[in-house]
Amino acid sequence: GGPADFVALLPPEVRSRIFSGLDVESLCPAAVTCKGWHRVIESNDRLWRHHCLSVRAVCQREIDCDRGNGYSWKITLLRNYWKSKVKQEWLSGKYSNIPSQNSLPEKSMYPMDVDTWGEILEAELER
Repeated sequence: GGPADFVALLPPEVRSRIFSGLDVESLCPAAVTCKGWHRVIESNDRLWRHHCLSVRAVCQREIDCDRGNGYSWKITLLRNYWKSKVKQEWLSGKYSNIPSQNSLPEKSMYPMDVDTWGEILEAELER
């Protein structure tokens, strides 16, 4: 980084601590801020693992499958992050009493596999 890259002046453990305080939606833009930040964020497997494990609460099958297929923590997180948000909304019953598909907000849809839809259907049947 250049002279404005204060993060480069900090010890590695402090850099990690700073970036670990960011949520996923802030972490991704921070990773493209400059080359120095990119290196710190991309190389911090613990950072991606932490976020990935929080997504696993909703997408356990998907996370375990991706990790079993050899995906890194970062790629596993990126493959499942938005899906977990949408899946959580469906599982929580947010869309249980929607009168028509036109009532669904556009962002509520996300490509999901048959097993995920099965989980959602089971949750609806139990309500």
